[in-house]
Amino acid sequence: MDDSEDDFEIFAHYLNPTDAHVICSCLVAGGVPAMVADANLVQMNDLLAFAVGGVRILVPTSHMAKAREILEAFDRGDLTLSENDDLS
Repeated sequence: MDDSEDDFEIFAHYLNPTDAHVICSCLVAGGVPAMVADANLVQMNDLLAFAVGGVRILVPTSHMAKAREILEAFDRGDLTLSENDDLS
């Protein structure tokens, strides 16, 4: 099954849209198709974050295991850049 036929499901919720975008970018860089939902709504009125359940990260069902691996690596600090990393 290719990604176009795969259903997206909620992978994570964040109250801060920036946090959601950072995690989503890590997932995409790791080869997981992911998207952020409700970030604009929450940025417009942060009190709505609780009402809508926060900013959601959506991932295709078939990529959930890989997404969890990437999030665990992020939480462990494996994706942290050091001062000596060349970003150019």
